[in-house]
Formats: sequence, structure tokens, C-alpha cells
Amino acid sequence: MDIDDLGWQASNYGGLPPRKVDLLLEHGHLDLVIRAAEERGEWFCAEGAAEVLCRSGEFARALEVMEPFVATGWRTALWAAADILLRAGRTDEALDLVRPDEEGRASPFVCRSFAELLANAGRIDEAIDLLVPHTGEAWIRSVLVEITNGQDRDERSLALITPHAEAARRACDEGRWDRSCSDAQELQARVLERAGRVDEAIRSLGEDVADDRCLTQNTLITYAELLARHGRLDELRALASGQHAHSVLCHYADALRVRGRVQEAETVMRDAIAADDWVGYRAWLSSALLQDGRLDDSITVAEPGFSWYDCSNLLAPLVHPLLDRPEELLYLLEHPLTVPHHDHEEFRHRWRAFALAGLGRAEEAIAVVEAHPDPWADPSIVRASLLSTAGDLAAAAAELRDLGTMEARKELFEVLVRQGQAAEAMAAHPTVAEQRAAGARTESVPLREDGYSLEPPF
Repeated sequence: MDIDDLGWQASNYGGLPPRKVDLLLEHGHLDLVIRAAEERGEWFCAEGAAEVLCRSGEFARALEVMEPFVATGWRTALWAAADILLRAGRTDEALDLVRPDEEGRASPFVCRSFAELLANAGRIDEAIDLLVPHTGEAWIRSVLVEITNGQDRDERSLALITPHAEAARRACDEGRWDRSCSDAQELQARVLERAGRVDEAIRSLGEDVADDRCLTQNTLITYAELLARHGRLDELRALASGQHAHSVLCHYADALRVRGRVQEAETVMRDAIAADDWVGYRAWLSSALLQDGRLDDSITVAEPGFSWYDCSNLLAPLVHPLLDRPEELLYLLEHPLTVPHHDHEEFRHRWRAFALAGLGRAEEAIAVVEAHPDPWADPSIVRASLLSTAGDLAAAAAELRDLGTMEARKELFEVLVRQGQAAEAMAAHPTVAEQRAAGARTESVPLREDGYSLEPPF
């Protein structure tokens, strides 16, 4: 284990990635996760185990898990150990472990991390002081707002944010785009709101919107959401009735639904579609109808957009909420109004196969893959996944063992864990070294000028 190895794991989700670590922990295999961290140098295992141990108050044991990683000097592990120490009440040790030197204080990234640690330790003024030299960075101002929430430091936050909000307004007046202050108006309104100065926040953003002094659409959306939160529906309706309707009408309709005025919200959106058949209106209404269990109505509303291009296509937004509801998903896919995704017909085959598998109809699902093999990078692994989805774990495991490839072993891991064979799953999963070696072989393949491989698979 060394810094290079750990950096590769973190940037490539190498070894056992967080999702698989969580699967082991959900099935009660904490000791196995700890052993993988110790014996295989699995960073995400160490991170996951430490979190579980901290939640149960076993801070000393969490530090033991983290110690070999800390010993490498890897900064990410040092920060993780500092977090454990802080949660254990050993504040000074936590801060001393990662306290930035002068070079570190010049880095907004280091200061952000240390400021968050200081804030968690209750040293909010020190945290703010650390961020002050970097508040010219938009994302640092967001961190400032987050760490001061509920800390009785709103006036100080406003003093640091307001000059940037005024700079944004000047840039708009002068017709300039100034990215460095593009979020400052929203942050100013957010702090005013939580400080109890709601009317001032609404008045400030309202004037900005009326005078077209918004560097980004986010300022307009923030204003609409602010009006909705505080029940200013007449003002929100007026805002949604003008030039900003495409951006704001959905927020008005959402506000109506939150207040139980569901039919009114539907009427508002149907009237909008009748006057201006914009895809966003149909997307909102079809989603709302689906939430209300009205799948047929949702399909009818979305149908004109089923053949539109990419992000405007309205089929996928209906499919995704139904991925864990296979009976309704299959109903949608077999509905006479449903047409294939434009230029992406393979998506429909994929969804249909897994809907069938989710209903336990594995052979029919596999038949879909066999009839349409092109969309699948490796139909053999897909076949095993369908068997697993259908609940036939033994057959899925047998398929994957026979394949024996790197990807098959990764898939086999999850099947074995679900079968209660976690130790075998760990042994089957490729190690970090194997994954890095395979990645190096891939990287060494000669490429064409366009970046694609000269050798199969292209």
C-alpha cells in the first residue's frame, strides 16, 4: 500500500467500490470488511468500516482500521482520521493532525476542509477567518453559508457576501458576465431568509428580477422558491405568467400541490400546454400524474415527447421512477402509445428485459437479449444479471463462474453476497493489483487519432 496506490483507488473507485462495501455492511459483514482493509489495502473498506464503528462509538477500533492508511501520509486518510478523532471528542488531536501550514492556507481547497473541521469542532469564528481570504471564490462562499447555518453568524456572513452581490448587480448594469460573483445574490437572499429578514430577501431578489439584474437563471429560480416557501403565491403566479413562465410555472404548480390544491395545479399546467405546448410543461404534468398513480394519464400527456431528441425525450423520465416497479414498467413499454427512444431503441430492449426479469420471467427476458444483442456490451453477463434479477441466484452464479472474466467476477461478488457467501464473494472479486494491471493493459492498446482503439474491441 502506498500513496500512488491509494490515489488510484480513490480516483477510479478501484478495489471494492463504496456500493459493494455498503452491500457487505448491510448484510452484517463488518469483520470481513475490516479484514479486507487490513489484508488487501482496500481504501473504501477502511472508510466504510470506520464509519460503522464510529456510529457505534468504537472510535479506538475505527482509528486502528485507519492507521495503516494514515501511515502512508496520504492526505485523504489523514482527514478521515481527523474526523474520527473529532467525533471521539479529541478535538485538539484532530485539528493538529491536519492543521495547514502557510502553503496550505494559500489553498482554498485545504482551507475549505479545515474550516469544515473547525466548524464541526464548534470553532466557527476560526473557520470563518480561515475562509475570508478566499471568499472571492464562489464555491468558498457557499461553504461559508453552509458552516455558519444555525451558528448565529448571519450578520458576519452577510458582510462578506453582500459586496459580491453588489458586484453582480453592477456587472448586469454594465452588460458584463462576471462568473466570480454569479451566485452571490442567491446566497445573500438565503442568509437574509434564515436571519428572519424574509421581506428584505424577497424585496432584494424581486428588484433584481424586475430590473433584469441576474447573471444566471439560478437567481430567478431562487426568487421563485423563496416566494413559494413563504406562501406568496399571488406574486409567484404573476411571475409565472410573464416572460419567465418556462422557468417558473412548474414552481408555482409545485407550490399549489404542496398546499393540497392538486386539481388546480393540474389545470394550470394543462392550460399552459394548450397555449404553449412546451416540453417542460408536459414533463412536469406527466411526472405529477405518475406520482398520483395515474399512469395512463401520464402516458397520454408524455406521448408526443416519446420520439423527441435526447434530453427533450419524455420516455426516460417515466421509465426511471418505475425501474423498481416492473409490472407498471412493462405496462408502459407495451402501451400502444409508447414508441422507441429516438435513435436509442436499444434502451427500450434493456428496460423490457429487466422488467420481465423483475417479474420472474427470466427466459422471456433472456430471449429479448438474444433477439437484440447489439445494445449489450457483454450479453453473457447480462444473461446472468437477468437471472439474478429474477431471483435465480444459483444459475446466475454458475453463469458468471463459467465466464471467469474480470467483469464477471465483479458481478459474481454481488450474487454471492446475496446468497450468503460473503467470504467467497470477497475471494472472487478482483484485487486492486489485478484491476490496476488490467487498466494498464487497456491503456497500452494503440489508439487512432480520434482516440479509439486500433484493436478490437473498438
